[in-house]
Amino acid sequence: MAETTSPIEIAVIVNDEAWPENLEARAEEAVRAALALAKPKVKGAAELSILLTNDEEQHELNRQWRGKDSSTNVLSFPQIEPFGPVVGILGDITLARETLIREAEEQGVSFEAHFTHLVVHGFLHILGYDHLTDEEAAEMEGLETRILATLGVEDPYAD
Repeated sequence: MAETTSPIEIAVIVNDEAWPENLEARAEEAVRAALALAKPKVKGAAELSILLTNDEEQHELNRQWRGKDSSTNVLSFPQIEPFGPVVGILGDITLARETLIREAEEQGVSFEAHFTHLVVHGFLHILGYDHLTDEEAAEMEGLETRILATLGVEDPYAD
């Protein structure tokens, strides 16, 4: 029988009890959809952690690792080379609950849609995608849009 899921173990860790319940399955679904469409070279068993935290902890992580004295919606900490093989410890993604809530309200989208978008966005960073140049942004945003469409989430970049 053919394998229907990739050999990736996804650990969703909740560090803030105020997060809505049952987001673990949605996070896994988002990562697996990104794997299916980004088509990285999967070389074996892999591990990814997704930390659901709050603005205070995210602020500290952003300050410590990026030198930015503010919270942010999502941080990615890749442990593989950009566009390298997907195997072993892939890295960590952290999301800040209060920032996600505020941004979803500002954008007029559901919390779940915004959460899904940022999990996909963070995972694409783990794989090596970035948005530092217009060309990189167009490639990453286009891929995000295609992945999100498979998950029933509207294009977050549409005006």
